[in-house]
Amino acid sequence: MLVHFRRYLIAGLLVWVPLIVTGLIIKFLVDMLDFTILLLPPSWRPEAILGFSVPGTGVLVAIVIVFLTGIVAANIAGRKLVDLGEAMVDRIPLVRSIYSAVKQVMQSLFNNGGQSFRRVLMVQYPREGLWTLGFQTGVGVGEVQQRTDRDVITVFIPTTPNPTSGFVIMVPRGDAIELDMSVEDGLKFVMSLGVVAPEWPAPVRGQAELAPRVPKT
Repeated sequence: MLVHFRRYLIAGLLVWVPLIVTGLIIKFLVDMLDFTILLLPPSWRPEAILGFSVPGTGVLVAIVIVFLTGIVAANIAGRKLVDLGEAMVDRIPLVRSIYSAVKQVMQSLFNNGGQSFRRVLMVQYPREGLWTLGFQTGVGVGEVQQRTDRDVITVFIPTTPNPTSGFVIMVPRGDAIELDMSVEDGLKFVMSLGVVAPEWPAPVRGQAELAPRVPKT
């Protein structure tokens, strides 16, 4: 009887816990974006028109603002306005450092030809003999390569279970092994404390052992 109770309890938890956690994360994001509704004039807000607030309206407003900003920034006149604003930001000591770093990260992430978070690597960290997953975030670290006389790549080592924090290490290209798993599978592996591992076909008996793949340029 106790065995059945435990099995049914676990089965129920496997249904509800992912749903609750997903719902809480979505609610947090929606609540955060709902603050953009304050950008609308009071007479344009849903509570003024409908008599009650509509959750998620801020998400729609945020999407519209970002889309319209993109339209403006994509033409010549808008580009000049953006350049003017960036020139003003560049005059503020602390702000310019933060803005420049965030902009470079965004450009690298959304650039189709970029190297950031395109490959999952396996590197020996924190010491030789111990392996961990990392994400390639860059190549060609000029000064480091000059001073070490090695071809290094930049690797982000995420922490578990929060992959938004971690460490940046520079690894000789030949010491990193590129994996076939996708970035999404790699993040799932990290967030689940290694419990959720991507499927990998069982090796055929007699098949030659796979040679490590060195990350491409």
